[in-house]
Amino acid sequence: MRWVSAVGVVVTWVAKEIESPGAWLTTVTGRICLDLLRSARARRERYVGVWLPDPLPDRTEWEHAARGVHAAGPADPVGPARPADPADQIVLDESVGMALLVVLESMTPAERVAFVLHDVFRYPFAEIADVLGRSSGACKQLAASARRRAGAARAPEPTAERAEVVRHVRQAWESKDIAALVGLLDPGAVMTADGGGVVGAVLHPVEGGARIAQYMVAIADRAPGLELLERSVNGAPGPVARRDGVVMTVAAFDVTDGHVTRVWAIRNPEKLRPWASTRSVGN
Repeated sequence: MRWVSAVGVVVTWVAKEIESPGAWLTTVTGRICLDLLRSARARRERYVGVWLPDPLPDRTEWEHAARGVHAAGPADPVGPARPADPADQIVLDESVGMALLVVLESMTPAERVAFVLHDVFRYPFAEIADVLGRSSGACKQLAASARRRAGAARAPEPTAERAEVVRHVRQAWESKDIAALVGLLDPGAVMTADGGGVVGAVLHPVEGGARIAQYMVAIADRAPGLELLERSVNGAPGPVARRDGVVMTVAAFDVTDGHVTRVWAIRNPEKLRPWASTRSVGN
């Protein structure tokens, strides 16, 4: 709304010279997004280590916690307090999981724009062609390619089941039970960490449930005072590591048939800024 109000005069002026102000605005916005995606892609080529999407806390959960309405302890059930505002509930229900975010980042900028505009917002390919400066047929191919990539992100398991897995992982980690962790991790599980070259993090994915379990326990041994909390990460249950009241790592899990298949661990402090407000929240 702020952006619209800022350019409202321009939009009104141009609207007198174009047949469809809505289509014009879609084209302009789409091209701006395309330029931003290309710029971001170039910056990530210079990024140290693996780049992962930002982990987002559940705003309602932490606001309720700060007011003492929902001060969950590490062993409390995962899940944010239900927002009273229906609009907030819609935002929560439409949260994009980390698995899909990672898939979106694997798309080319053109694929992503074609996919989002057509498959999400239902724009016809004729209008998408104007945004991308390509033919309708080429845009169809871009959307189809993006759709195949998106198919790799399986539908997430129900929140209750995922929350239970997160809870069991926390308990096994606290007791440094490698065998229990191995049992919770899929044998082919992969863990990817993002430190951005600012803090320590593995530069290459850790593959295999056993290796990931050993890595997790090694972290517990090297970081006394580190606590693992169960929180909402991008709208899904996930573990958050905190030390001396400061969030050090936020992780997201992909769970299939009760086992963790993917672990995305974000440690880059720049990406953990939204979690800074959780410092004053009780355990």
